[in-house]
Amino acid sequence: MKIIEVITPKNDINTVENIGKEHGAIDQWHVSSSDDDERSVMRLIVDDNHRQAVMDALQNQLGQHERTRIVVLPMEATLPQVEQDEKKKEKTSSSSATREELYQSIIKNTELSNNFLLLVFLSTIVAAIGLIENNVAVVVGAMVIAPLLGPNIALALAATLGDSQLMWSSLKTNLAGLGLALGLSIIIGLILPIDLSSHELISRTYVGIDSIVLALASGAAAVLSLTTGLSSVLVGVMVAVALLPPTATFGLMLGSGQMGLAFGAALLLAVNIVCVNLAAKIVFLARGVKPRTWFEKRKAKQSITIYIVFWIISLLVLIVAIYLRGRV
Repeated sequence: MKIIEVITPKNDINTVENIGKEHGAIDQWHVSSSDDDERSVMRLIVDDNHRQAVMDALQNQLGQHERTRIVVLPMEATLPQVEQDEKKKEKTSSSSATREELYQSIIKNTELSNNFLLLVFLSTIVAAIGLIENNVAVVVGAMVIAPLLGPNIALALAATLGDSQLMWSSLKTNLAGLGLALGLSIIIGLILPIDLSSHELISRTYVGIDSIVLALASGAAAVLSLTTGLSSVLVGVMVAVALLPPTATFGLMLGSGQMGLAFGAALLLAVNIVCVNLAAKIVFLARGVKPRTWFEKRKAKQSITIYIVFWIISLLVLIVAIYLRGRV
């Protein structure tokens, strides 16, 4: 459950009350007038199953008003406890997080900022040293930082909502992060001696069908954790389908002149990226995440088709490449 706070002109308060009653708000109350005495504040307690419907109704009715603001506030607990009857339980929406909440939590990972580049820089160094020294703990540390996972999930959300601006932003951040990590790891591979007996290093030059299954499952788990609010699951996903270690391995092998092993690491990196994006998109669809307006839905339908077809074709090409490499 969360609190939806609506700040709107006083003559729209009745509209807010009716929306709350119609869409199953658990409780609602008038808070106070704002400082300018022309707007009022209304708060509604809404459970996860009805929050998206309430948000959509509020935006449809009041979204065009310049002086209206809708804020979603967290709520740790409420007394007395709220008990839902069986009829209400049946009317469940797929996602417990609204598209607006998902957007705000994911968009932070698409900003091509100095902090993002610094995280990529530091985690690449950590990953490279861990791989060279065969230190599992250090490699896992680089995995948990996981700066490249966010932009890939954001790319899937952008296609789901038909948001071209978010798509471009996440793609730009993704390419910048991968480029920095690859370039830095190539330099490290040129400078430091590479120990080919390192299990952590060599294991990331192998890719098979099991790698594809793992990446698909991990990408699906990442989006599922976001849409259900179980953010703790993300830590496990970061480790299971980390993008930095194979990127670092790819660069280290290129820097040391091991082209065959570099190709294997590149395949693993490509499999992880493709599978995370494909699985994320499918889960967003399965969880009912979609645009609000008819026009946005039509735009999203086009982008979804292109997006899914592109990633499926990419995955098929990778499967063929894995098969051919296994026969060499």
